[in-house]
Amino acid sequence: MNVVSIMAHQDDEMRCLGTMLKCRARGDPLAFVTLTDGSGGFVHQPDISRNDAARIRHEEMLSVARAVGAEFINLGEQDEFLYDTPELRVRLIEAMRKTRADVIFTHWHDDYNLDHTITHHLVRQAAMHSHLPMIRTESPPLKQHPAIFCVEPHGPIPFPASYFVDVTDYENEKVRLLNLHRSQNAAFEAFSGEASPLEKICRRHDAYWGEQAGCDFAEAFAPMHTRGAIKPYPVLP
Repeated sequence: MNVVSIMAHQDDEMRCLGTMLKCRARGDPLAFVTLTDGSGGFVHQPDISRNDAARIRHEEMLSVARAVGAEFINLGEQDEFLYDTPELRVRLIEAMRKTRADVIFTHWHDDYNLDHTITHHLVRQAAMHSHLPMIRTESPPLKQHPAIFCVEPHGPIPFPASYFVDVTDYENEKVRLLNLHRSQNAAFEAFSGEASPLEKICRRHDAYWGEQAGCDFAEAFAPMHTRGAIKPYPVLP
């Protein structure tokens, strides 16, 4: 199965990266799609130009993708100003078709950042059309609607997790890859005052879900409740 992370920003793959590594181990091709350019993620360096910020975020995400042999597609919308437009819907449909997505990870419908929630709804709409012939793109329609799983949101937001993946064997590799987002480590460190903040966030949440699932580290998901996105067969590893 072709496994694709479709997120608003570079580093949002944090909540599903361990599962994607486990999917790769069973032979699944991986891909990462980001909808924004990530240029709003420099709270520690507010005077940086948008072009420079976007270039850094792109290179960081590209490093993660290359490290796992994955494709990376950046749709490049302006960070913190993501809108649902006809043009963006078509480009997202093409990204799904180009990656031949069978399984998609994306944001939950409630989150602290509107870029995240808009991404959720864009994925819902684009996935519906990804296997239908009415909207034409460069790549042909998918054979079927992708399975879609939503990741845990950030912040004090209820999340009805019902799928758990043991990522204990992949946790260290996941942390190593997340640390390739150097600009975001610096941003979180400036914001929180903690050293190695991405690792701490990652391990803290994965340990919490691991306790719920009976292992050391786990990732938790909720299926997207829309026609075609839930499958009558096992999808996650």
